[in-house]
Amino acid sequence: MATEPKAEKEITVEEKLKALYELQKVVSKIDEIKTLRGELPLEVQDLEDEIIGLNTRLSHFQNEIAEIQIAISGKKNEIEEAKIKIANYKEQQENVRNNREFDFLSKEIEFLTYEIELCEKRIREFTASKEAKMTELQNATETLNERKLDLEQKKGELNEI
Repeated sequence: MATEPKAEKEITVEEKLKALYELQKVVSKIDEIKTLRGELPLEVQDLEDEIIGLNTRLSHFQNEIAEIQIAISGKKNEIEEAKIKIANYKEQQENVRNNREFDFLSKEIEFLTYEIELCEKRIREFTASKEAKMTELQNATETLNERKLDLEQKKGELNEI
């Protein structure tokens, strides 16, 4: 009975082809940009991940250095305590009543002397370990700074594209 009026104006074949041509130009331009930027977004992501890893590594080095420093100060305290005990034992040695007391005090002094030597050895080991960690920390810091510069350059290139 009733025919529906045409609400839309039909697009001519010529207009469709022009629209398709414009669309193809845009797609070609997008492809050109993708080709131009290449692997740059992946490189930027890799650098960001590496920077996060280096920051974590730096914090671990700093924690290890702090622990080593605490261990060194603990050993120094042990040395001081041993020296105090040695001084007390030597003072007691002067007031001994028999050979057994003297021998006991002599052995205690000898034992504490060995303890001091052991603590000094541990301090040297800890100091060497601390120096190695400091070197690693310095190298990691330099690497981190280089990666940050690389990241800024890559981000600049990516934004430019």
